[in-house]
Amino acid sequence: MSTNYLEQYDAAADADKAPLARRWIDTEPLPFFKELREKRPILITPKFTLVTRFDDVREVLSMPKVFTVKPYVPKMADYLMMHDDDALHTREKSLMQCMLNRDDLPAVREMVANVSKEILDTANGNIELVNNYCRMVPATLVREYFGLTGAKRRDLIEWSYWNQWDTFHNQPFDLLPPEKSQQIIDRHNETSKALGMFIVELIARRLLQVKAEEITLSTLVRLDDDIVTRMLRTDYPKQLDFDIKRLGLNAGGLLIGAIETTAQAVAQIIQYLMERPEWLAKAKTAALKDTPTEFDGIVWEALRFVPITPYLFRTTASDYTAAKGTGHATVLRAGTHVLPVTLSAMFDERAFESPDEFIPQRNWYNYFHFGFGSHECLGRYVGMVMIPEMVRQVLTRQSIKANAPIDYKSGPFPEQYDLSWSLQ
Repeated sequence: MSTNYLEQYDAAADADKAPLARRWIDTEPLPFFKELREKRPILITPKFTLVTRFDDVREVLSMPKVFTVKPYVPKMADYLMMHDDDALHTREKSLMQCMLNRDDLPAVREMVANVSKEILDTANGNIELVNNYCRMVPATLVREYFGLTGAKRRDLIEWSYWNQWDTFHNQPFDLLPPEKSQQIIDRHNETSKALGMFIVELIARRLLQVKAEEITLSTLVRLDDDIVTRMLRTDYPKQLDFDIKRLGLNAGGLLIGAIETTAQAVAQIIQYLMERPEWLAKAKTAALKDTPTEFDGIVWEALRFVPITPYLFRTTASDYTAAKGTGHATVLRAGTHVLPVTLSAMFDERAFESPDEFIPQRNWYNYFHFGFGSHECLGRYVGMVMIPEMVRQVLTRQSIKANAPIDYKSGPFPEQYDLSWSLQ
């Protein structure tokens, strides 16, 4: 049955077109995107352009010099993510991927399991999940594994929160009222200043400890292994241009991408499964197995339906004809805000068989959970063990139930989700 979104869109006044599309993205994404994929795969609105088919989304995300992350630039302090396919981006992402050694992943998953279990064990059968678990577990990982020691977890959470909101949910195409947009910018600036001061103090303190470790040959001073310590123990050739300032920026970047994204994914996956008894039962059974493959597959398929964002965003640096050679080839002009709609792409029947059905163990490489292309999430492998393990620990509780749906409190992130379970 036709939903006639395009009929309503075409009949609307120009000033109403972008807000109308924005409302459907926020409230009726799947049927809206389905109609676009079928009838108008690339929709140009006065404020932004939506790209909805799988191949076209990949095309956009594969060309960072054409489809740039220019919207990030005023939001980030020269962090590698605001650089498009240049020497700094390639160099620093490679260095940080080396530090985030994938051989750590079994130990990371064990750490996440232990932290999660401790929080749930002391909750006495009731917990407000978002603030006391979904944010608290990754904040602990940021301290213990990433090495941002000495910070209060609540501060780490706040620093991540406002950076995420301003960078990814306070762009022109979000159509926020000017006063609301400025309030978010102000809070971002305030928290970034506090984060910067903490990073300076952290690096200075840890650098002295690393020097003491070297002088004593680790006999008197021996630091715990974490990412910041690894970075400071490493002797970088001058030609790498990775001085103490660049090191500090990358240490802060580990925090920004870890907490709020993980918290949102975990909360939304749990709610999705809790609302579907058949899959909740299967997930609970899989959660008790010795190997996590089956359970993790259920988690990633759930996230396909409730991702942390329906789209990524880029700005065109030059005119470009997208989907060239197809019936929907479209010229995208320089300066256009282009939204590759990853949620839509993950429901494109050209890449996903029976896309409307819940089918675990799909081809992982077709998911967009951690982005795609040169800007794919730096910490995706950490996320690939942290997110499912956090979900697993919750679902192993007896007779787990939600007392109310997730409350977003008029913002982009989950803010409250009350769960309870039996202690028997």
